[in-house]
Amino acid sequence: MMKFKPNQTRTYDGEGFKRRAACLCFKNEKEDEVLLVSSSRHPDQWIVPGGGMEPEEEPCGAAVREVYEEAGVKGKLGRLLGVFEHNQDRKHRTYVYVLTVTETLEDWEDSVNIGRKRKWFQIDEAIRVLESHKPVHAEYLRQLTDTCNPTCSSTCCGSTNGNTWALPLTDDNATHYVTSTQGTDMGPSSVNR
Repeated sequence: MMKFKPNQTRTYDGEGFKRRAACLCFKNEKEDEVLLVSSSRHPDQWIVPGGGMEPEEEPCGAAVREVYEEAGVKGKLGRLLGVFEHNQDRKHRTYVYVLTVTETLEDWEDSVNIGRKRKWFQIDEAIRVLESHKPVHAEYLRQLTDTCNPTCSSTCCGSTNGNTWALPLTDDNATHYVTSTQGTDMGPSSVNR
């Protein structure tokens, strides 16, 4: 069954990119196991939980909302891993955060409504699973060693669905843009700062 939101409004930035947010949800702060969810369009395929931002929604708030809806987890939101641009078939700009899971709901919105599943994967295994059908999601995991602080604070986001915020301190507070050129003749992904 495919997910449908009757009143969903797609939001775009000034450059025509669809605004999206996602979280790499980790079992603990070691970041060695990541939670993936089944795709609503292709239930036999695993994806990173995330989706479109609502109007006036900050990226960090959207990321927390999406993992609550799609994966049924709450946790401590950490650093902004990067801003990933996907240009292959659709123009998406996705803000990807790290979240350490502190609570796992038994039943959650997408499990009840569309039968979505979730599963923990070791990082290497998750990359292999994602590479074939969601290469940009695999790229999120490859960027784990090159991270930065979130661009928003805990006060910027309204509803957090019970999630808390942890803003790590580093000298590098710049947003990292990662352009995915997967499937084009432009070569491998590039990181812009």
